[in-house]
Amino acid sequence: MNVKDAEDFSRPWLQAWTGNRPEELIKYYAQDAFYSDPARREGMRGHSEMLPYFKRLLAANPDWVWGLVEAFPTEKGFTGKWKATIPVGNKVIIEYGVDIVEVSGGKVTRNEVYFDRTALLEAYKQLG
Repeated sequence: MNVKDAEDFSRPWLQAWTGNRPEELIKYYAQDAFYSDPARREGMRGHSEMLPYFKRLLAANPDWVWGLVEAFPTEKGFTGKWKATIPVGNKVIIEYGVDIVEVSGGKVTRNEVYFDRTALLEAYKQLG
């Protein structure tokens, strides 16, 4: 994958993370894809595990917005640096992080998400 391919793939995929549309988001993932993030470090595999998690996660964050900052092609896909704007109560948390993404046949086969969620957890904690 080259930079343009990574950017072209990332834009609609990251947009699918916004607006509480888990059924749209899961379409970007292969049936047996692996996904992990800071809340699920052990990860999960396949639509049957990922979709229920995406439903809860997106329902809790319907207004967050994800955008690609920069893409770094790899042999199997890319590493994407992103910016997330996450409304939490009357605050807006800005987070930057990276995703390691492997793609095959136009679908994500592996997605590992890394970011420091300290500020995000503190904002949720203050909501009570």
